[in-house]
Parts: sequence; C-alpha cells; structure tokens
Amino acid sequence: MSASHQESSPRLAPLLRWLGLTLVLLLALQIGVVLSAADWSDEVYQQLLIERLVNQAPMGFIGLLLMLIASRLDQPGSARPPIRIVVCILSALMALAMIAVIPLGISGNQSLSGEADQSLNQKRGQLEMARQQSANPDNVKILGEQLAQAGQLPADATDEDKTKAAQEFIDKQLSQMDQQIQQAERQRNLAVNQRRFGGTFSAVVLAVALALLAVAAVL
Repeated sequence: MSASHQESSPRLAPLLRWLGLTLVLLLALQIGVVLSAADWSDEVYQQLLIERLVNQAPMGFIGLLLMLIASRLDQPGSARPPIRIVVCILSALMALAMIAVIPLGISGNQSLSGEADQSLNQKRGQLEMARQQSANPDNVKILGEQLAQAGQLPADATDEDKTKAAQEFIDKQLSQMDQQIQQAERQRNLAVNQRRFGGTFSAVVLAVALALLAVAAVL
C-alpha cells in the first residue's frame, strides 16, 4: 500500500502543480483586465475591482493550495523548496490585497446606503405631500370633476359619487406609492447586505485564509 502511494505521488504532483498554476494564471488574467482600465477616483470602478477580487480570489486560493499540496507530495523531505516560497509570497500578496479592499468595501457600502436613503427620503416626502393634498376637500372635488370629464364616471353621477370616486382613486395611488417605497427599502437592504456579506466580510475571511496558507507554505 505504501509502495503504491509512493509510485502514484510523483505522477499526481505535477498534475496538481500545473492545475494550480493554471488557476493562479486565470486569476491574474481576470484581475489584469480590470486593472488595465484603472480609474481609482471612480466609485463604480472601485466596486468592480472589489467584486472581481473577492469573487475570483477563491480560485487563486485553491490554485495556490494545489501547488502547495503538489510540493508536499513531490518533495516531502525538503524544508523550503522554491515552489513553497512562491506560494508563500503569492498568498501573502493576495492577503494584503484582500486587506486593502476592506476599507474600500466599507466606504462603498456607506455611499450606497446614503444614496439609497436619500432616494427613499425623497419618495417618502412625495408620499407625505400627496397625503396632505388628498386631505384637502377642494383637491378631491377637482379630481372628481376631472374623472367625470374623462368619462370614468356615469353622466348622471352626483357630487357625492364624484367625491367618492376621487377618494378611491387617491387611496389607490397612495397605496401604490407606499408599496413602491417598501419595495425600494427591500432592494436597498438586499443590496447593502449583499455588498456587506458578499464583499467586505468575504474579503476578511479570504485574507485570513490566505495568510494561513502563506504560513503553511513555509512550515
């Protein structure tokens, strides 16, 4: 059993090493495409870079891990062969990159939340203004006349019918505005949480994992 394992390890190690190198190169290409259009003053670009780094970093982590495993299989007795030094350096650089994007992610979350809150406050103000206008009997009466002129009421509709129809129309509009605000709030919360957990927190976890991988490479 031991002899079979020793025979299979030399064949498996190069495969794992090249597979790991391929994943690391793919990561470098993905990040290189984003960096080629660098515009650090643009918040959209910053968020794109963060998303690309966080989304693609696990692929690089797996690639480096495969390279480390291949080195352990290929040279189990060597203390620090060059491939492990490479894994250590690349892991440390990626960990630093993850740490660097954390403040950008926090800033982006605050900016996104602020813009969403501003939009929601504007919609709430419009809803409150509409409610105040609907509380004015003259406005309700005018709307009732407009509905009658538009043919949405019977020709023999009384003033009471017009007022009732106008009030129902207003209530429907107010209900739709309120639903739109609630939907916007849900979308805001979803977007903020997605960036917080899928971006910032993921960057923290990846930074820790890459730092541990860098340490494991030289142990």
